[in-house]
Amino acid sequence: MTDYTQYKGARKIFAFIKQAVTTGEQDYTKGSIRTAVLLLAIPMILEMMLESVFGVVDIFFVGRINNEAVTAVGLTESVLTIVYSIGMGLSMGATALVARRVGEKNTEGASKSAAQSIVFALMVTVLVSIAGAIFAPTILRVMGATPTVIAEGTVFTRIIFSSSLFIMLLFLINGIFRGAGDASLAMQSLWIANTFNIILCPVLINGWGPFPRLGIEGAAIATTTGRCIGVLYQVYRLAGKKGTLRIHLKHFIPDWGLMKSIFDLAWGGTLQFLIGSASWIFLASIMAHFKDPAIYAGYQVAIRLILFFLLPAWGMSNAVATLVGQNLGAGEPGRAEKSAWKAARYNVVFMLLVSIFFYFGSTPLVEFMNKDAGAQKYAIEALRTVSLGYIFYGLGMVMMNAFNGAGDTKTPTVINLVCFWAFQIPFAYLLTSYWKLGPQGVFIAIVVTETLVCIVSTLLFIKGKWKKVMV
Repeated sequence: MTDYTQYKGARKIFAFIKQAVTTGEQDYTKGSIRTAVLLLAIPMILEMMLESVFGVVDIFFVGRINNEAVTAVGLTESVLTIVYSIGMGLSMGATALVARRVGEKNTEGASKSAAQSIVFALMVTVLVSIAGAIFAPTILRVMGATPTVIAEGTVFTRIIFSSSLFIMLLFLINGIFRGAGDASLAMQSLWIANTFNIILCPVLINGWGPFPRLGIEGAAIATTTGRCIGVLYQVYRLAGKKGTLRIHLKHFIPDWGLMKSIFDLAWGGTLQFLIGSASWIFLASIMAHFKDPAIYAGYQVAIRLILFFLLPAWGMSNAVATLVGQNLGAGEPGRAEKSAWKAARYNVVFMLLVSIFFYFGSTPLVEFMNKDAGAQKYAIEALRTVSLGYIFYGLGMVMMNAFNGAGDTKTPTVINLVCFWAFQIPFAYLLTSYWKLGPQGVFIAIVVTETLVCIVSTLLFIKGKWKKVMV
């Protein structure tokens, strides 16, 4: 692994970035910790930025239709976070298992863990896809959508939920690549998926050339097609890998003992995200019950922009999961801890810059995303309020992913349960309904809760029990 310290000057820094996005599998259990963090983080940050482009592209083009269409997309995405949670939970389990086996230099174990994770994901996804497709209008109705929004968005919701398999595999296989230390492949699959989504979204929504005008359904088809192509690329690269992961058909024969290990890791990861997602769904429902399309449209524009800048920070924290997993597997808990603190410092600096950018530059950003004056007002208000806690978000997500990389998915689950369900939901309700702060109450609840998550997770990380978890 090349040392970062040899890169000085703009040209050499560019060469280092090029190395980070083109290098295959790496052993991150030795050498410079700073180099290890950056080699993993650069492609992971780009990967997460590209993942966030999905939501921003959809909301940008759908915003040109009407506020009802934006609301339908937003409500669907809010519920779809359940699918994302399952995908991220499985991905987290796969990353922890594969990284630990790679650290142990157990090539066969890493390959088999990857294959069994895919089999497990296929079994889970069938049920999710069928349920989402059948109950699409009910989902929108429960979320507080008006009859107009339900009529506008039912087909969109059905298409998106029916494509859950591609969402799940996109998350999972990228988690496998990251666990093996090959973050560049995960990034490349998102590049491909997003390129097709960006091209197809305006074409299918507006009906350019030989394509019919499909409106909001066009956005769903474009997103689904992009994800499908991204997964096909992942499978192609996974089948042809020559490094640590050498997956063969025999690895896909169900191993129920290993399946149980995957389940033990994945349920904690899934539950921690489901808990957080349920809280976001509750907040989205509060916004929808104001019965003003401008309020909800503004909230959705703000959330997409917030996630666009949060996901690069999440990419940095994903690097921590790989570093912690591989170093614990190699018997280097001290190096695992130092890697987490190094990444945390980088993340805090990044989030501070984003905070300043959002607070002072939110107006032109929102005006570009949505032309409705009412929606703009609420989106700007949300961005300025939520950005006040960005530093805490950056530190907190690194700590949480350090636990996950160690295979300790239970600690983040408990933290999320207490902070989001026991605190955020009732707190948001009090602020909006009892103290009559309206939408601003939701924004304040987000900031306070994420800050609490940061404080609790950091204190538990310092205690160090995660170093003793066996995977």
